Amino acid sequence: MLKFFARYKTFAIVMFILSVIIIYTIYNLYKPEERLPIYQPDMVNAELVDSTVQNVRKYHRIADFKLINQNGDTITQDFYKNKIYVADFFFTTCVTICPIMTDHMVKIQEKIKDDPEVLLLSHSVFPVADSVPALKKYAEEKGVIDEKWNLVTGDKKQIYELARKSYLATKTTGDGGKYDMIHTENFVLVDKERRIRGFYDGTDPKAIEQLMHDIGVLEKEYK
Repeated sequence: MLKFFARYKTFAIVMFILSVIIIYTIYNLYKPEERLPIYQPDMVNAELVDSTVQNVRKYHRIADFKLINQNGDTITQDFYKNKIYVADFFFTTCVTICPIMTDHMVKIQEKIKDDPEVLLLSHSVFPVADSVPALKKYAEEKGVIDEKWNLVTGDKKQIYELARKSYLATKTTGDGGKYDMIHTENFVLVDKERRIRGFYDGTDPKAIEQLMHDIGVLEKEYK
């Protein structure tokens, strides 16, 4: 009996390896391809969505915009044409969640700096204070790469409408002004069709890991 097993030992090992390869191949063939959801306003917490779009169930896109970045350049949706990007809302003098969010954006920038398909976009929710010089100083302190990441300021009404009607990422409770809001920690993943594909807690390292994974999933959709 021992001689029998010794004689067929090599054959058994080869068959075992082949079996593993075949099972793995079959599993991958039938495994559903991972795809990210396409978020519509009616899928998002109503607290973060303007009442005029809360019931929208399809065709939601990020609206056209025209803002000014840290270098004084006009930034429109054309800068992000055919690009995947991560957007958030912040202000330079924030001392609560913003520093953590910005540090995480810096880490994302490091990971995507050689990837021409992915960009970053941070909107100031305090544009009256976040002038171009203020944004430039902040960008230099944080190591922002201009070609990858725009810190933008501009018309407060436009920024707030983008936050509430397009990115679905901010609350309205504040000092009661018509265009007053409290920004959240949300990072928003936007695809090349200007559709929202994910929301992530910008203060949570695990959420940032998930965001990086999802960027890879999204890039595969375009290959």
